[in-house]
Amino acid sequence: MEIDVQKMIFEFVGGLGIFLFGLKYMGDGLQKSAGDKLRDILDRFTTNPFMGVLAGIIVTILIQSSSGTTVITVGLVNAGFMTLRQAIGVIMGANIGTTVTAFIIGIDVGEFALPIIALGALLIFFFKNKKVTYLGQTVFGLGALFYGLELMSSGMKPLRSFEAFHELTVSMSEMPLLGVLIGTVFTVIVQSSSATIGVLQGLFGQGAISLEAALPVLFGDNIGTTITAVLASIGASIAAKRAALTHVLFNIIGATLFIILLKPFTWVVANLQDYLNLNNQMTIAFAHGIFNVTNTLIQFPFIWLLAVIVTKLIPGKDTAIEYKPKHLDPIFIEQSPSLALGQAKEESLRMGELAMQGLEETSLYLNNHNQKHAELSLQLEDAINNLDRKITDYLVRISSSSLSKTESALHSSIVDIVRDIERIGDHFENIVELIDYKISNKVALTEQAMKDLNDMFNLTMITVKQALKAYESMNHEEALAVIQKEEQIDQMERTYRKKHIIRLNEGVCTGPAGIVFVDIISNLERIGDHAVNIAQEVIGKDTDPDVLNS
Repeated sequence: MEIDVQKMIFEFVGGLGIFLFGLKYMGDGLQKSAGDKLRDILDRFTTNPFMGVLAGIIVTILIQSSSGTTVITVGLVNAGFMTLRQAIGVIMGANIGTTVTAFIIGIDVGEFALPIIALGALLIFFFKNKKVTYLGQTVFGLGALFYGLELMSSGMKPLRSFEAFHELTVSMSEMPLLGVLIGTVFTVIVQSSSATIGVLQGLFGQGAISLEAALPVLFGDNIGTTITAVLASIGASIAAKRAALTHVLFNIIGATLFIILLKPFTWVVANLQDYLNLNNQMTIAFAHGIFNVTNTLIQFPFIWLLAVIVTKLIPGKDTAIEYKPKHLDPIFIEQSPSLALGQAKEESLRMGELAMQGLEETSLYLNNHNQKHAELSLQLEDAINNLDRKITDYLVRISSSSLSKTESALHSSIVDIVRDIERIGDHFENIVELIDYKISNKVALTEQAMKDLNDMFNLTMITVKQALKAYESMNHEEALAVIQKEEQIDQMERTYRKKHIIRLNEGVCTGPAGIVFVDIISNLERIGDHAVNIAQEVIGKDTDPDVLNS
């Protein structure tokens, strides 16, 4: 029988493409249906490694990607939201959660793939309700996943007739490590263990591969999926690199254990298939599930040891930003609202310190264009936003307590100051984006323009620092000095704007350079305004700055 190789390749490659699209589209639909609060789930429910495992399972089921969950986890560790031990729990849970896709595939409803796609399209295009649209996206993705599998399966059917492929599967049965290597490489290429396990289910379903050859490939798929987390950790903090390495070690240790126990494991899976009368696809799904659950149960008690090993392998002091509040203990709200207000003020001062660091990193980025300063600035801005939400929520809870007139005034001041610090973060984020534009479009600023920017940057940073110092000690003299400095910032902005127009008219400065220059000094002037707002909270809200400056 002559085999149409082109048709076989096209069906397999096209089917794989449709499968990956379906998997991504289904994950996106589930994620949107969940209210896009995946980061909150991981942040809130990872108080200990066991809760981390549960959170990892839930999030991976929602986004249909263990790599996706691990990448989010690496990001949270990088941001200081999560400790390494909590992250290890999430990574273990992600490995269990990803087995759900294999079970969905094992149901084998490929013949209904097209009606499922039609139903999904109907829900997407004929309903305006967002929840129905997200459901339609999930259903459409599921249908595309099954349709892709059907095409792949059809493409793989002739492989049984290939002598070379038959010899390869025999070799994999005799040399399990070859199967592990093939599974690893294929998953690294495709960037989805769900897809490679889907291919494996198709091959086993067609009888093109034996169970003895299929299981090592399955172990390799789990190792290959760690590459995404490794890529995500490049350039990240030491803690994030450790989290990614944990994912690699966890899956390599698991694969090694099961290769050693391959014969008894194969016997268990084969007997389970007979006992439960499973189809071939579902047999692989069960094998995948047993492998990941057992691997987690074996390694879970040794999370501390994994943490020690990766800390030894990647030494160094970590510089992750502490996103989580340090002072907002809810117990103070009930016991002593006055003490709770003090805690809120402490946290707002910490938020101010992050804003100062963000300004410093932005200034460094302006001068040396080193990307690490931009990344750190944006991380600090993210941390400021998080603290803004947490402090505001804490202050709302305090407001329900009975506060004295003085306490009420302090409460109101902290609310306003927190908002001003958050806006400072927004402005230095704007400046980072302007510098990005400058770099990517090769916009050159004149030497004088750079000197003017640095002078204004330095004065703005001194002003913000003094405003925070005045707020910390409630010192009126410091606050008055801030208001005077802000006048200098305003004067600088007016003077530098005029100098820029002169440079533009003389042809020394280009239009794009002018836009970058003017927008940066405008953002610095607005940062100065927010520093004055903080100072005025110290002096008294009703004080007229013109009176103070007279």
